[in-house]
Amino acid sequence: MPDFILKNGVIVTAGKKPRAGSLAVLGDKIAAKGKGPEADLGGKSFVYPSLINTHDHLQGNYRPAVGPKKGEFYLTWLPWDNDLKASDTFKERSQLTRENLYALSGYKCLFSGVTTVNDHFPQKLNGAILPTLPIRAILEYGLAHEATSYDLKWGDGVDVEYKRAVKNKWPFITHLSEGFDEEAMHGVETIEKLGILDNHCLFVHCIGFSDGDIKKVAKAGASVSWCGFSNMFMFNTTCKIRKMIKAGVNVTLGTDSSATGSANLLSEIKYDRELYRRLYGEDLPAKTIFEMATVNAAKAFWMDDRIGTLEEGKLGDILVLKGKADDAYENLASASMQDIELLVLAGKPILGELRFLDFLGGSLPSGYSQIKIGRRPMFVIGDPAGLYAECRSKIGFKKVLDYLPFEP
Repeated sequence: MPDFILKNGVIVTAGKKPRAGSLAVLGDKIAAKGKGPEADLGGKSFVYPSLINTHDHLQGNYRPAVGPKKGEFYLTWLPWDNDLKASDTFKERSQLTRENLYALSGYKCLFSGVTTVNDHFPQKLNGAILPTLPIRAILEYGLAHEATSYDLKWGDGVDVEYKRAVKNKWPFITHLSEGFDEEAMHGVETIEKLGILDNHCLFVHCIGFSDGDIKKVAKAGASVSWCGFSNMFMFNTTCKIRKMIKAGVNVTLGTDSSATGSANLLSEIKYDRELYRRLYGEDLPAKTIFEMATVNAAKAFWMDDRIGTLEEGKLGDILVLKGKADDAYENLASASMQDIELLVLAGKPILGELRFLDFLGGSLPSGYSQIKIGRRPMFVIGDPAGLYAECRSKIGFKKVLDYLPFEP
């Protein structure tokens, strides 16, 4: 893969003011100086670290969503799981293979500027399939389903999974306080009794946290994955997000699966900002939500030495967006799939306008295809159009998935 240089862009990364300049990629890493083909962005494009989704279930990204009856909401996740398995969505989804569903999920990530995601399932279930995806789905984590008596007993047990995470400097990831029954409301207390509340922990949802729970999580240095859309859809509430931010909790963003969650991370960003305004009557700064989807998420994954910022020596995970807003952070917060100009994973362009083909050697290489997003012809790794067509054939009609921004 050729080295390359992005010239005359606006470089946006945590800890530094956005600046006009250039960014070089040598091999799979960001470099101080570069060589190889250049693309002049003309001062009109913003260059960000690519986005990180800290919570998804990649086998479950199918539409339409499944939720409670109109006017009702769930007490915990368990009745939702029962509703899902009895739903038409599940029956329709079952006509596709696991490989189909995971591939669709990979493109759900890719077309929203996400290059790193956690698939919250045990590695025994996803270990063989995640490396086949067009983006980076991490395998380096310990996990539990949830700290309740009725959880799904994923992995090798909470204690074993946690100790493995600590030994390997991985995150330990679990749903926590996803609901309002007696056990869910005491999730942090359960974790404390197990002796595993520390900075390896990435807790998902956390809608039942008390103010005391928030203080404990902040003091321990644990992280939270905020999935605002899914929370509101299932429970008509979300976590105490403003208190978490003010307490110094390392907050990240997750979409949850499309069976309950938003279409993708770009949609989640817009939804969560509007939700914050509705809840608190004030704005969630675009810079804050940018950090949630980049540097905070990298820290939660114990990968901030490799991804999350545009610094020399880190992996070349890069997202280039059209400059539609003057403010770099507002530009990301308002972005859609149609605004992506280029997406790079570890120095390898995986989606881009045809003007960036020189980064791939000047022509479409084997393993890539061409699609049209809006009116723009673009290259993309793999064959998402063929995948879309195959899924429609199996289902038997022209299924529309809102996270795929093209027609095959």
